[in-house]
Amino acid sequence: MSQPWSQLADAFAYAARIHAQQIRKGTTIPYLSHLMSVSALVLEHGGDEELAIAGLLHDAIEDVGVEQEPIILEHYGVRVAHTVRACTDADTFPKPPWRDRKEAYLAHLEEADADVLLVSCADKLHNARAILSDLRTDGPSVFTRFKAGKDGTLWYYRSLAEVFLRRLDNPIAQRLQETVTAMMAEAAPPARATG
Repeated sequence: MSQPWSQLADAFAYAARIHAQQIRKGTTIPYLSHLMSVSALVLEHGGDEELAIAGLLHDAIEDVGVEQEPIILEHYGVRVAHTVRACTDADTFPKPPWRDRKEAYLAHLEEADADVLLVSCADKLHNARAILSDLRTDGPSVFTRFKAGKDGTLWYYRSLAEVFLRRLDNPIAQRLQETVTAMMAEAAPPARATG
């Protein structure tokens, strides 16, 4: 019998190795920080060790390559591999057009199981919090980091929040909604003075 959290520790080392050269869009922040945050959010919202591992590895196929999928299956099992696969919106390079991918992912979430919804929502919540924080620091220029620009990014996060509120019975869905609402308010142009 393995020690508690030993699989999570192993997955962390694996994630650190395969994502070692990646950084967050438009920053110098190591991408690993995002993976750690997603895993922590999963644990904080009722996920178990397997789902925390899926949180660490949720971008392995999409951002590193499809060859990671059999490795994940072999080392971490069917549930983790299924969840990581289901959190992947593209596994080809170059990726398909942005809007098509996001619309397909939103439709996919309508059918996804509770494990996938929790890990995906944790991913989107951490991303939304990062965007909100950068918006408050850097202003609307933050949207230049994203292929979809301001309008597309706000549409996507608003749509995600709606799906998770409907489909995921977990406080994390409300946290995402609150963050997206704050993001929309922060991104809105300042009101003109009247009089």
